[in-house]
Amino acid sequence: MASTSPKITDSLQFPTNLDVAKTFYGFGVVGLIASFVGFFLNSEQFFYSYLTSFSFFTSIALASLILVMIHHITKSSWGTVIMRIPESFISNIWIWSVFLVPVLLGMSSLYTWTNTEYVANDPIMLGKVAYLNVPFFVIRQFIYFAIWGYLGYRLHKLSVEMDETNDWGLTNLLRKLSAPGILIFSLTVAFASFDWLMSLDAHWFSTMFGVYFFSMSFQALFPVLILMIFWFHKKGILKNTIGKAHIYDLGAWFFGFTVFYAYIAFCQFLLIYYANIPEETLWFYHRMEGSWAFVTYMLIIGRFLIPFIVLLNRDLKHNHKILGFTAVLVLVMHIIELHWIVMPVFSHGGVAISWLDFATFIGLGGIFMGLFFQRLKKHNIVPVNDPQLSASLSKHYHQ
Repeated sequence: MASTSPKITDSLQFPTNLDVAKTFYGFGVVGLIASFVGFFLNSEQFFYSYLTSFSFFTSIALASLILVMIHHITKSSWGTVIMRIPESFISNIWIWSVFLVPVLLGMSSLYTWTNTEYVANDPIMLGKVAYLNVPFFVIRQFIYFAIWGYLGYRLHKLSVEMDETNDWGLTNLLRKLSAPGILIFSLTVAFASFDWLMSLDAHWFSTMFGVYFFSMSFQALFPVLILMIFWFHKKGILKNTIGKAHIYDLGAWFFGFTVFYAYIAFCQFLLIYYANIPEETLWFYHRMEGSWAFVTYMLIIGRFLIPFIVLLNRDLKHNHKILGFTAVLVLVMHIIELHWIVMPVFSHGGVAISWLDFATFIGLGGIFMGLFFQRLKKHNIVPVNDPQLSASLSKHYHQ
C-alpha cells in the first residue's frame, strides 16, 4: 500500500518581521560598553568576570559542534528538523574567536604562572613551565579556534549547500569530516579547558577536567535547544514541523547527560578525595568552605537532583512548562558552576558577585545570540534536502 511522505507545511524562512538579531546586538553593545568602563574601575574583576561569561557561551557553541558531528556520523534522523539551530551556532565560531582577545590580554591578571619570578621560586611550577608559558598558550588558542572554526564553518556550509543543490552525496562528505573531527575536537576541548579554567590554579590538576567540562557543556546545550524551540512555537515558527516527539527526544538527551555530568563530577571529586594529595584537595577545599560551600550544595541540588527527578518521569518530559523551568534552571546552574570554578581563585574569602559578572554576560550573550539569529535568517531554518528529513518528520506524525 502506497504511503505519502510527510511534508513541511511551515515557512522555511525565519520571519522577516522579527529583527531579533538587532535587538540582541543592542544589548550586546550596551553590555560591552559597561564592561569596558568596568575594566578601568577594576581590571582584575573584569578579567575574571569576562572569562566566566566567555566560557559559558563558548561551551554552548562547542557542545553544538559535537552534537552536529554525532548526528552525521550516526546517520540519525530524529534531530534533522532541529539541526539548523546548532549549525547556526557553530558557523560563527571563527567570528567568536575575536572575543578571546581580552582573555589573552588579561593573562597576567588571571594566571599566576605568567609571573616568571613566582614560577622560578616554585618547584611545582618549574615542572610545568614547558606547557604553561605565554607563547605556547597563545599558539594553542590559535590552533583550537582554527580547528573549531573550520569544522563549524565547513559543516554548516555543506548542509546549506545540500539545500541548494539537492546533492545527497554531500552527506558522505559531512560524515568524512565529522569522523576525524570528533577525535580532534575531543583533544582540543580538553586542552582548552585545561588552559582557560584548570590553570587558574596552576598547582591543581585533574585528568578528568576535560571530560568534566565537556559533560557540563553538553548537558547545558539541550536546555538551549528546548527553550529555542519553545520560543519558535510561541512565534509560530516550525509549529507543525517540530513536534512533541522531537521535544521529548531532547528531554531524553537532557536526562542522559544530566546523569553523565553527575557521574563525571562525582568521580572527579571521589578520585581526588581518595588520593588526598594536597595540591589536588585544596581546590575542593576552597569551594567547600564559607559561602562557597552553599554554592557547592546548590549545584548538587539544582544541576543534578532536581533535573534528574523531573526528567526521570516520562509524563513530565511532555509537560512543556515543567520542562522549560528545568531547562532554565540548568542554564542558570551552568553559569553559576563556571563562576564557582573561576571565582574562588579571585575571592578566597567567599562568594563575591560583581556587576561586571552581569555586564560581561549581557555583552557577550547579546553578541553571541545576535550572530546566531543573523546566521539563522540567511538560510532555510530546516535542512530541506537532507535524506533523513522524511524520517525525522515522521516522528512528528506518529507521535
